[in-house]
Amino acid sequence: MDKNTLIGLLLMGLLIFGMSWCNRPSEEQLRQQQEAIELAQREQAKADSIAAASAGVVDTLVASDISNLRTIILQAGTDSTGAARIAGKDFDLRVVDNTVKGTVAAGDTVVPFESVVARTLPPAIQKEAIASINKVIKYRTFARFMTGDSSSVRLENDLLAIDIASRGGAIVKAELKKYQNYRKADTTNVILFEGEDNRFNFTLNTGTQFIDTESLNFTTHQENDSTVVASLDLGGGATWAIHYTLPRNSYAVKMEVKQTQMQNIIPTNISSMEFEWFQRMPRQERGRTFEERNSTIYYQFAGDDVEYLNEMKANDENVTERIKWIGFKNQYFSSVIIAKNNFSKANLVTKPFEKGNGDPRYEDYLKELDAKTTLEYNSTAPVAASFDIYFGPNEVSMLDDYDKMLRGEDGHGLELDRLVPLGWSLFRWINEYIIIPVFNLFGSFCSNYGIVILLLTLFIKIVIFPFTYKSLKSQAKMRVLAPDIKEINEKYPGNENAMTRQQKTMELYSKAGASPMSGCLPMLLQMPILIAAFTFFPSAIALRGESFLWATDLSAPDVVLTLPFSIPWYGNQVSLFCLLMTITNIIYSYLNMQTQGNSAMPSMKWMMYLMPVMFLFFFNDYASGLSYYYFLSLLITIIQTYAFRAVVKEEDVRAEMARNAANKKTKKKSGFMARLEEAQRRQQAQLREQQKKNGKR
Repeated sequence: MDKNTLIGLLLMGLLIFGMSWCNRPSEEQLRQQQEAIELAQREQAKADSIAAASAGVVDTLVASDISNLRTIILQAGTDSTGAARIAGKDFDLRVVDNTVKGTVAAGDTVVPFESVVARTLPPAIQKEAIASINKVIKYRTFARFMTGDSSSVRLENDLLAIDIASRGGAIVKAELKKYQNYRKADTTNVILFEGEDNRFNFTLNTGTQFIDTESLNFTTHQENDSTVVASLDLGGGATWAIHYTLPRNSYAVKMEVKQTQMQNIIPTNISSMEFEWFQRMPRQERGRTFEERNSTIYYQFAGDDVEYLNEMKANDENVTERIKWIGFKNQYFSSVIIAKNNFSKANLVTKPFEKGNGDPRYEDYLKELDAKTTLEYNSTAPVAASFDIYFGPNEVSMLDDYDKMLRGEDGHGLELDRLVPLGWSLFRWINEYIIIPVFNLFGSFCSNYGIVILLLTLFIKIVIFPFTYKSLKSQAKMRVLAPDIKEINEKYPGNENAMTRQQKTMELYSKAGASPMSGCLPMLLQMPILIAAFTFFPSAIALRGESFLWATDLSAPDVVLTLPFSIPWYGNQVSLFCLLMTITNIIYSYLNMQTQGNSAMPSMKWMMYLMPVMFLFFFNDYASGLSYYYFLSLLITIIQTYAFRAVVKEEDVRAEMARNAANKKTKKKSGFMARLEEAQRRQQAQLREQQKKNGKR
């Protein structure tokens, strides 16, 4: 493909993109489209209900259903008027003169129970009302616990506070006392979830009986400073209780499901119990990009590796193998539930909130996370299930400590530190054994993390200095040789002299002790460190909320200017550290091009300057600590380059060339140079052979 074709394709691509951008629908149009879809779905549901009614599909209550319902109400006890009554979210039923009366919910409508029995309601409403009644019937012994208002009990220590609600007996709020929410203007602690944003519930289904703890109102009481119990007294000695224990100075809550005489209610042939955990994850940080990109579901296979769902899109994954723990992970904080006897299987779902669909919750929430799991169950076991739940920060050393504390009887590590994304194996190794220990060491005696990043950058530069020295010295020699290379190019012009020109250039490099490839070695050595830093800084909770110069939070973009318009792929916010990094990157590219002189291809020069501009768009909404680190690293490299230019003098290089030429004993070439010269000799021989054949013709 020639240059003109490539330029033509590029221009066509830009034209198509421009047309697509100009013709894209507005947010208002997207909202209207979404409303039209939802309206069509409602109309279709209404049409389906009418069609079902016309086909004669009408739900009804038989005599046995009404009898079972009456028995359940009578067992529930009496209200203040002396009437047997049971009431809940979707029903309010009484037994008056041995007759069931009251109301039930049919979707958004409340209808009289008598109308349901008489089948005088429209088919769709009748069907929904029957569903509410059947739900009560299926709860049987548990039905009386569906009534009553919810209350909560708080359990806390110096690090963590949790609220346990009587409705469902579940944790409905988790607050971290040592960390603040930086998205809100006022000072508030980090709240991982609250109210309807989090729920977990146990489900048992015997075929004739269905129990979902989310619908039940437990009796909650605090046994001591560290333990709260939510219990159900089912009568006849049968009890079902959830015990929560929060030790001092701990982010881990012990949750145990204890039971007595449950075999009288749940048949012993029921061997499994469902557990569902849902969370609507709120935003905690100023910058949404990285927080959203680092929020997903993590899980560990029993005795095996840790996996996670793709953070960049919606997911729905069925895991059929046994799972040790499931974690709802945010950028800096996680909620992790660790099963003592493993989860048998799980369905894991992540659903991000999208800006384009007009959802008002987009500004406050990141994603909805849902885990539907299965647990082994035995109605005769004193402890039906046991868990450890971690509500805390994603900090490597802390997670390692909890790993040792919470690991199971098999002794296999939980690998909780995998909740901190530090890159693939090599990059993770660099982070865990080099960058993080040095970073923590500097942070232990310096409270300003801008200075800590500077010290870390200097440390890394010192470690790789021997390789940098060799590279920059060779580059300085290349700069000195630039006029000689130009002279060779002018002396041997044209494609027919390409091999001679290249051979003379290599001879010049050899005499001067320089190599055009010498700059690659330190870059290859630095690349793993640069990539490791790219994963470390957005995950370093120590930088969260730390200010430096104009940056108010090194874990968020350092926005110094908000534009009145938005630039595609860039946004409307200007990050100053990112801008400084781009400028230093362009200067560094310019210095490299000077070293190569005129030998570099024009297209390569263009690419060298394009890359820093691309980084400007790429890093603009990244953590300012990361841009600051790259800026320092490039700035130090530029200073080193100028220093070596001052040290390596032209007369020294010329003298070395003269010594090499005068020395009859050829210095042993490097493997690369030897192979390169051998390849040149072969190409020259092939060229001469080809010229001879052409001459004979």
